[in-house]
Amino acid sequence: MSQTLGQTTSGRELKRHFLYLGLALIAGLFVLAMQLYRLQIIQGEEYAAKSVANFVKEVRLRADRGVIKDRRGTILVDSRPSFDAFLIPAFCLDCSQKVLPKLAELLRWDEAQRLKLEAAVKAGRRNGAFQPVPVKVDLDRDEYDRLNARRDVLDGVDVVPVPHRNYRAGTVLSHVLGYMNEINPDELEKLNSEGARYALGDYVGRRGLERYFEGKLRGADGVRKEVVNARGQTLEELSGILGTDAVTPPTAGANVVLSLDMRLQEAAEQSFPGIAGGVVAIDVKTGFIRALVSRPGFDPNLLTGRITPAQLASLARDPMKPMINRVAAEHYPPGSIFKVVTALAAFKSGAFSPHTVVNCPGGYKLGSRVWRCHLDRGHGPRDGVQAMKSSCDVWYYKVADTLGLDVIAEMGEALGLGQPTGVGVMAEVPGIMPSTEYHNRVTPGGYFKGLALNSSIGQGDDNVTVLQMALLYAALANGGSLLKPQLVERLEGPDGKLLEAFEPQVVREVSIPEAHRRAVIEGLVATVNEVGGTAFGSRLKDVKVAGKTGTAQVARIGAVRLKTHQMDFFARHHAWFAGFAPADNPEIAVIVLNEHGGTGGVDAAPTGMAILQKYFELKKEDEVSPAPRLNQPYTPPPVLTVSPPR
Repeated sequence: MSQTLGQTTSGRELKRHFLYLGLALIAGLFVLAMQLYRLQIIQGEEYAAKSVANFVKEVRLRADRGVIKDRRGTILVDSRPSFDAFLIPAFCLDCSQKVLPKLAELLRWDEAQRLKLEAAVKAGRRNGAFQPVPVKVDLDRDEYDRLNARRDVLDGVDVVPVPHRNYRAGTVLSHVLGYMNEINPDELEKLNSEGARYALGDYVGRRGLERYFEGKLRGADGVRKEVVNARGQTLEELSGILGTDAVTPPTAGANVVLSLDMRLQEAAEQSFPGIAGGVVAIDVKTGFIRALVSRPGFDPNLLTGRITPAQLASLARDPMKPMINRVAAEHYPPGSIFKVVTALAAFKSGAFSPHTVVNCPGGYKLGSRVWRCHLDRGHGPRDGVQAMKSSCDVWYYKVADTLGLDVIAEMGEALGLGQPTGVGVMAEVPGIMPSTEYHNRVTPGGYFKGLALNSSIGQGDDNVTVLQMALLYAALANGGSLLKPQLVERLEGPDGKLLEAFEPQVVREVSIPEAHRRAVIEGLVATVNEVGGTAFGSRLKDVKVAGKTGTAQVARIGAVRLKTHQMDFFARHHAWFAGFAPADNPEIAVIVLNEHGGTGGVDAAPTGMAILQKYFELKKEDEVSPAPRLNQPYTPPPVLTVSPPR
């Protein structure tokens, strides 16, 4: 009985288990049926949009690149509206037979251009079919209209707004501002491996401020998600299904605020007569550059835009080499503006003082050779101050003969010659400050005393940059602080808030006894303000300037001195002027190099004086009525046009 009862109980349990299982199956089928109903009936249209024939495409929202402004807020570089064409391989149906030939027709391409794009599209299919391949950057109006009119046959082609860089000053400051062009695959891989987010077709800074501050100016792109069909066409009716995360806004780049004042820059451009050369005006107390001319320049709008191979070749062949920055990336013999170095070295040695007199008969004999003075008839007896005033070469020859080269080289190196300035934003060369060791290494036969005579007057192997001489004269003016040159005062956010300020930096303090410095400055003041001084004809009435002219010989002078106009352009002398003002409490230093321009007193000093005059006029204006930050686009005035040499 108990066994029968036990079997009965077991059978009932089994039936109950089957019942529960059946109910669970029914419940599962019910849930599945409801889910299918939801997917197919209630949300069927939504999920159809996400089927194999439709995609969610991410569209880049380009960040505004930061602007570049002068110190008063005048906008020198910004971005103008433009459109670029891209092709997404995944959406390009019948690409080779239909889309690419039509693109070539609309853009008026030759076969080589079409084949180049076809190869890029094939590579894109392999490496990332949904990554846009650049077709044409900065479409002109006709190209934009033609592509938009035939969007129906251009599957996978997008025409999108992409701001294009706009250099409002043209060739002015081109070596400072730099330019941009398209990133190459190697750069793309390198930058993205470092955490950046670039894509093919993006532009990057190539020179100057654009390159140096690329990471600050660029900002961060945003993203907008769109539902598109298999042809890449946006399905506006389904835009709502992506929710609130469909758009990530971009972040604009920082603005770069320069130390330059475009009012002073314009004065420098207008007053500089050179076909080639450079000008620097620098604050002697801070090292901030207030004006900079490098001529000839190039048009960064052309290099950033639709430059042709022929135009590139023309730039490369130009004998005036417009791509070279004359201020920092080229060096020159300094001529007589170097004499301040020789004078300081002479006084430091103790063998010479400002009162040491040397007779100048028109030349200096060393061995069997006579080193000529620039004044053939000679200057007669001259002390250190008078020698500076009249630029008597013989006084400096005597220093070199007595002391040798290394004492002069040591002073030049202390004042920054023969080494980069550390400006950073521009490429630069170190120049040459020759020494005995240098000549033993590079000169056939090694060093001999005549080489010191050449160097003492800024000739021979002496080679300096315009920027180095600006810092040297600033150090003389400020008491011996060799400063780091700077072109940028601060970085600002898009809202104008300060992000980073750049403070003056002293590279080193140069030991210059005050008596020696004052003696040299006395000679510079006499050069400008006393009759017989080489810059007397350009002196200012209301400002006492301390300055020095220089005429650096390029070709060997023959038995007869030729006038500038009688010489081939590339054999003409370099004309220099270096000075600062006010002489008794210096604020600003100016260096002018008129490359192959003639003589310092005639072809460089007037420019230096005009810049100094303008600086003090602007200072008075700003003291009376300080201007607010303008934040207005720069409109370049007419500038002096110079013709290339024949």
